[in-house]
Amino acid sequence: MTVRKAFGFSTILILGLLIHPPIQAASSPAQKYKHADMTRPRPTVVTSPTASTQAAPGQPPSDAVVLFDGRDLSQWMEFNPRGASDPSKPSKWIVRDGYAEAFGNQIQTRERFADCHVHIEWASPAEVVGDGQKRGNSGVEIGDHGEIQILDSYQNDTYPDGQAAAIYGVFPPLVNASRKPGEWQSYDIFYFAPKFEGGKKVRDATYTVLHNNLPVHLNVSVRGDEVECHIRFRPHGGKVHFRNIWVRPIHRHDENAGKPLPTSP
Repeated sequence: MTVRKAFGFSTILILGLLIHPPIQAASSPAQKYKHADMTRPRPTVVTSPTASTQAAPGQPPSDAVVLFDGRDLSQWMEFNPRGASDPSKPSKWIVRDGYAEAFGNQIQTRERFADCHVHIEWASPAEVVGDGQKRGNSGVEIGDHGEIQILDSYQNDTYPDGQAAAIYGVFPPLVNASRKPGEWQSYDIFYFAPKFEGGKKVRDATYTVLHNNLPVHLNVSVRGDEVECHIRFRPHGGKVHFRNIWVRPIHRHDENAGKPLPTSP
């Protein structure tokens, strides 16, 4: 079946997101609308993404901000973890043949994002060199909320909280869904920002993560206080390839206006 070769989005897997408090209504809609009420506001119409294959990336959804489409890294800038990042300094990464190769400096998006769905496709080097943490090592971060590890974990043993799709140093993934070296893989990261009331944090940020469409983290609390965040990549010498990177807001529907609510808490 072609489903095994594509990076399609499984409705069943994403149902786990429905338990997350931020997208629950403050009161039951049944108190305002009866079943089959045609006056009830309609959800926002969004064209779904198309599935990627090993040969070619799919199309992003219609409400996505495209961060990398295989042509340039204009949406990115250098990230300096030890001081102020300079927006005038572009990425040193190599762009060719529809992908970007991690090289040299760390990079981050020029824009910030709050509650969002981040889609990333990546491939570790086809030629296997080294083992453990020395095979295709990189990582993606959303603000200060912890790194989701990128690593060649196909028949490559390492410490569980450092393998592919681990929230590095904290949570191992629920399963090892890694593909063979050189094959394209996907992460779908659903980030919900922390919530503050009166200057006090009352809810941690959370991640739900799919690795190659399999859930590896479900609504797990992660450290950090940032609400609107840069998306960052940390190359660790692994020459990892990236393609088809996009981000979209996680809509919260307003039953009164029929429009999405702001994504920030």
